[in-house]
Amino acid sequence: MASFNFAKKFAAEKIVEKGLQYIKKNPDKNFLKVLNLADKLAGREQNHRQIEVVRQNYKKSPVIKEYIKILDDIAPSYIENFFVNFFVNATLLGMPYQKKMGEKFGYDVPWAILMDPTSACNLNCTGCWAGEYKKGDNLGFETMDRIINEAKDLGIYFIIFSGGEPTVYPRLMELVEKHPDVAFMMYTNGTLIDDEMADRMLASGNLTPAISLEGFKEQTDQRRGKGVYDKIMNTMDRLKERGIPFGISLTASRDNVYDIFKTDDFYNKMIEKGAIYGWCFHYIPIGREPDLEMMLTPEQRKYLAYRIPELRANNPLFLIDFWNDGTYSGGCIAGGRRYFHINAEGDVEPCAFVHFSSDNIKEKSLKEALGNDLFREYQKRQPFNENSLRPCPIIDNNPALREMVKESNAKPTHKGAKNVVDEKVGQKLEDLAERWEEISRPIHDERVNKK
Repeated sequence: MASFNFAKKFAAEKIVEKGLQYIKKNPDKNFLKVLNLADKLAGREQNHRQIEVVRQNYKKSPVIKEYIKILDDIAPSYIENFFVNFFVNATLLGMPYQKKMGEKFGYDVPWAILMDPTSACNLNCTGCWAGEYKKGDNLGFETMDRIINEAKDLGIYFIIFSGGEPTVYPRLMELVEKHPDVAFMMYTNGTLIDDEMADRMLASGNLTPAISLEGFKEQTDQRRGKGVYDKIMNTMDRLKERGIPFGISLTASRDNVYDIFKTDDFYNKMIEKGAIYGWCFHYIPIGREPDLEMMLTPEQRKYLAYRIPELRANNPLFLIDFWNDGTYSGGCIAGGRRYFHINAEGDVEPCAFVHFSSDNIKEKSLKEALGNDLFREYQKRQPFNENSLRPCPIIDNNPALREMVKESNAKPTHKGAKNVVDEKVGQKLEDLAERWEEISRPIHDERVNKK
């Protein structure tokens, strides 16, 4: 375990636990008091600023009060475990310790690790970003257990599962239960979370699922298979009944972006089902049968840059626009800066979408793997663009990706992965990026001025 100040850790845990209980009893009276206590514990200037933003928004925005009401529906096991792990271990204490370790090593120590227990999946979705990894690869229980232990030694207490489909892996809950001090999230298609698994999740209280879908039934079943949407709806009901907090994961493409976001219907449906957070990923031409024609147009991306902030400012479902929120993340967070990806073969990749690697976690410790050549090339260049609406080295700054892969001698981790650094494909992505620069620059300037 990381060498936290254990007196401070104990105090922080108690404040979070009691604060959540106080808020549930009397939200209006106690919320600002809890923020004041948290402010005293915050060890970084950034934490103080974030708390102040929440304080000011609480005074003028009713949506935060709606989030507080949600606590009444969340199971006590999640309040005692996931929320404490996330806010205390992973964030309040973890982030300063990660920074300390990063200064010691000479490279960044991230906030989160995304790893794939298996590349196997029970679905066969069109355009799957992981669709070309070798089938049947497993990271292995002992390897994942070691990674998590080594992560905690570096102050990393937020672990995310993807795949493949993580619920296909038979020992997933055993791994989660073995590390009760870690906050876990998993990207899942949601079709395999039955009553037995939901009961184990409720008992552990430290794993939250982000369920993937493409909108309503027609759009979801078209990409994921007939009957998948109905299974997802049943799973959401199962989680909501138990008070298990969950989110959604959306892939916005040229064909579905307006179906999902043009009206409030889908958003309201997800709130009704019980989702409290979400991720919006833009379609990236990687994986199974990559298609540049599925990518958002610059005009559609502009639409999301305004529409998603509008939705989350007025509804208790906090949706993160993974690329358009670059203003708030300080640009690209991959390459070990704030997170990185370990696939089921053990290849250490910069992110879920850049399928190149210069190291394998099965051959090295986590500390050694974080110092790999490709990550160092990333960190030398981040942020990749002064325009915070162009954070990504794949779709926004493709020449930088080609250069980093070449300089680090990184290898593609599956057949077809190198297509995104092909000059012909790269030129098409650059053309899109140039069009996006013209459209996004005023949005960037507007956000920076407000910030």
